[in-house]
Amino acid sequence: MIIRTNSGFICRWRWVLAVVILLLAGAGRANAQGCAGVSPSTTGTVTWTARWCQEFNAAAVSSPDASVWKFDLGNNGGWGNNEVEVYCGPPGYAGNPSPQCPTMLSSSLDTVFIDGNGHLVIQPINSGGTWISTRMESMMNFQYGRIEASLQLPDTTNPGLWPAFWSLGTSIRNGTPWPNCGEADFMENWSPQVLNGPGPGGNKTTIHTALTGGPGTGGSFAFPAGQQANTAFHTYGVIWSANMMQFYVDPPASPFLIKTTSDLSSGDTWPFNAQIFLLMNVAIGGTLGGSTATLVNPQPLMVDYVRQYSPSAVTKPTLGNPPSITVNAGATTGNTSTFTPGLTAGTGYVYFTCSTDAPKASCAITTTDPLNHFVANSSAAESVTVSLTTTANSVAPPVLFLPRVRMWVPIAIAGLLALTLAALARRMRSRVWRFSWTLVAGLIFVGVVIAGCGGGNSNVIVPPPNTGTTPGAYTVTVYAFIESNASDGSNGNADASVSIPANVN
Repeated sequence: MIIRTNSGFICRWRWVLAVVILLLAGAGRANAQGCAGVSPSTTGTVTWTARWCQEFNAAAVSSPDASVWKFDLGNNGGWGNNEVEVYCGPPGYAGNPSPQCPTMLSSSLDTVFIDGNGHLVIQPINSGGTWISTRMESMMNFQYGRIEASLQLPDTTNPGLWPAFWSLGTSIRNGTPWPNCGEADFMENWSPQVLNGPGPGGNKTTIHTALTGGPGTGGSFAFPAGQQANTAFHTYGVIWSANMMQFYVDPPASPFLIKTTSDLSSGDTWPFNAQIFLLMNVAIGGTLGGSTATLVNPQPLMVDYVRQYSPSAVTKPTLGNPPSITVNAGATTGNTSTFTPGLTAGTGYVYFTCSTDAPKASCAITTTDPLNHFVANSSAAESVTVSLTTTANSVAPPVLFLPRVRMWVPIAIAGLLALTLAALARRMRSRVWRFSWTLVAGLIFVGVVIAGCGGGNSNVIVPPPNTGTTPGAYTVTVYAFIESNASDGSNGNADASVSIPANVN
C-alpha cells in the first residue's frame, strides 16, 4: 500500500509531529524503566502490584539511568563512618572526582554499570592504592507499600567491605539532620570479625531515629543451612505502612523483624510516616567495614531489580466489645482488658495503640505476637491486652481533719511549749520569759477560736486536695492500623477503633 503525503501539511505541522515523536520516544523510555512484565505477587490474601521498577535490562556495559539515579561523590570525610573509599558515578557523571574515577565505560574499570544480563553491578576497585566504589540514590521519593531489592552480595567473610540497601527520610534534603530524618537499613552486611557482623550467613536490619542515633534498633536474620548471601540472589525488603515496618528476607509474608512507633522510648519521634528515598552502596573500611589490609579483588554487589509495590484493599479488623476496666486510682492489678480482635486470615499484621481521657493516667498495649508486642498476626489467634495506669491520690490520715481534733492541735502545742518554758525558766531572762508566755497564750487563744468554728458540723471531714486520677467514669480507646494504611499515622486515621469503659474509684 502506498500512502501519499502532502508536503504542505508536513511543513505546517512539523513542530507538532516533532513533539509527538519525542513523546513517543519518552513513553518508550519510561516503559523500559517501568513495571511492564512484572507480575503481581501475593502475601496471603493481599495482592501487591508493582508501581516502580528498575529491572536493569539495558545493553551490556551501559550506565544506569541518570534521570532515575543520582550518585554521591568523593569521600566526604569518611561519610561519618571513617570510610576510606572515593565514590564515583558512571563515566562522564558531572562532578566525578578526578583522577580517581574512570572516564571510559568498562566492566573492568568502572565501579557501576549494567552487565547486559539484567543486573546492575557495583564493584569496589583498588585504583593505584585508592579504593573507589559507588553509592547511588533514587531520584524518586516513596511513601508506604512494599519495597524490595533482589541482591547477590560480595563475600564479607573477611573485613573490608560494607554493602547496604537502605533509605533516608527525604526531609534530609530539606535540612533535617541525620538521624532525625530517619534511616532504615533493609540490608546491611559486614564481616563477623568486626563487631559480630552477620557475614555471608545472614543480614542485619536497623532503624535509626533521633534518640536511637548511631546504634539504632533492629535485628538479625540467619539464612537456612546451605544458603548464603554471596552465592545466590536473595530478596531484601520491607512491608511499610503507617506506624509499622515489617522487614523480611526472601518471603515477604514471613518478616523476621517488625518495628513500630511504640517501640521507641518516650521523647523519641517516629520519622517513618513521611517520604523516603532509596540508596545502594558498597562502602570500604570504616566503622563496620573494618581493616582493608587483606581486601584483594572483592566480589561485586549485583542487583537484579529494585521495586516498589502497592497493596490491594485489606479487610479491616473488628474489635468487638472488650471487657470494661474498674480500678482504684493507683492500683497495678485489675487494671487491664484483654480481647481477641477479629482479623481476616491472610491480611497480614495489624498495629495497635491506645489513648485515654482519664486525667493523670496513661494506657499501653501488649499483644501475644512473638515478633512484636504491639502487633497481631492475622494468621494466628493473638490477643490484645490494654493496661490503664492511673495515679494514686495522696490522702492524709482522716483523723487530722476532724474539727474536734483540729482545735486541740494548737492547745497541745502550747502545752508542750509551756512545759518546755517551765523547765528553762531559771535560765531565761525576764524579757524573753514574758515574750514566750505571750506566745503560749496566743496559741491557746487560736485553739479556742478554731474550736468555735464550724457550727454543728463537728463530724465533717475536710478532704485534702486531689493529687491523682480523679474518681469517675472514663474511656480507653484502642486503635488498629492495617498494613495498607497510608495515612499520617494519627489515631484519627486508624482503620478501626473501640472504646473500653474505664471506671476509676
